[in-house]
Amino acid sequence: MTRTLLVLGGGIVGLSCAYEALQQGWRVTVAERGALGGQASGAAAGMLAPYYENGEAPDAFFGLCMDSFDRYPSWIAEVEADSGLRTGFVRSGSLHVVRHDADRLSLAGRMAWQSANGASMEWLDEAGLARAEPALPPGFAGALYCADEAHVQAPLLVKALIRACRRRGAQLLPLAGELTDAESDASGGVSVQFEEYGRISADAVCCCLGAWSGRLAAWLGLRIPVHPIRGQICAYDPAPIALRHIVFGPQAYWVGKPDGSLICGASEDEAGFDRTVTDAGIGRLVRAGGRLLPALSGVAPARSWAGLRPATLDGRPLIGPVPGHRAVFMAAGHYRNGILLSPATAAAFGEWLAAGGRPESGASRHAFRPGRFGGVGARERAEAER
Repeated sequence: MTRTLLVLGGGIVGLSCAYEALQQGWRVTVAERGALGGQASGAAAGMLAPYYENGEAPDAFFGLCMDSFDRYPSWIAEVEADSGLRTGFVRSGSLHVVRHDADRLSLAGRMAWQSANGASMEWLDEAGLARAEPALPPGFAGALYCADEAHVQAPLLVKALIRACRRRGAQLLPLAGELTDAESDASGGVSVQFEEYGRISADAVCCCLGAWSGRLAAWLGLRIPVHPIRGQICAYDPAPIALRHIVFGPQAYWVGKPDGSLICGASEDEAGFDRTVTDAGIGRLVRAGGRLLPALSGVAPARSWAGLRPATLDGRPLIGPVPGHRAVFMAAGHYRNGILLSPATAAAFGEWLAAGGRPESGASRHAFRPGRFGGVGARERAEAER
């Protein structure tokens, strides 16, 4: 009999895990409380910058980022082939620009250990930077150049994954509303109740609720310290300046997309589950652009938006089987790296499915285990259920 999987959450991570299961022959249902890809995934700038995201040392998180980044070209090719859609994947390289020579010192250590771990890194002086990125104004002391980093158009990738999953037979259920009950059933699977679709049973469940993952604490008996961080982004369309690379400045980043727009991101603040775009958040980005790129001075963005990034207490995602629940896997808490980490997360989930749900091993996997924050007590369970 065909095995059945229920994916809770239809963002980039949930869709990626669903796609992996479909490739293994599972019958898949994806239930999303709102619109598919309508939360952090659709709001992302699509950065694939594992070296920028890891400035300290080659730890387990760096290994996970690199594993996922290495999978990207072949994974994207599969998604595009299955969907018939382009995803705007561009291996542009990146520039981390600095104004003063003293600022170079803060990047020297990062350049050393990342180069030792396979990065194609080099320091560009002012003249070298002018040749690499002619659109930048003069006056920079230089830039740390990484030839490998890339970006993708997140809304297009989400759209492609939705179509690829549908073409492989997935049942996609947007606007499912809140999850009101979940329990293991007599057959060893899981039964989940939704506001709009009623009860759905499956042989296995993959929990990909992003910033809302904490709502599963009572059912799973785990502390799930995932909280939302609002990220605000804006876009200039058409772009007043044509950048060849991702450009990282001290307060923002800019990336030109194949559709001719220029994305600028991202402000961060804690506002609970409020996705309101604020003048303060976007104003911060606009001012940073005017200071670094004179071509943006006095130009208003064509559009702006916000998403809720799922952050954990230790900054690492929750990826792995849930202790005490044989048929439940968690993939959540990716913060601002959901786009980057989707291929590796889906691969880890696929390994778990292929192994019949056996617990994973290894130091790297151990670092991301969902049970690392401990269980919930009676009081915490009661609070989570309210």
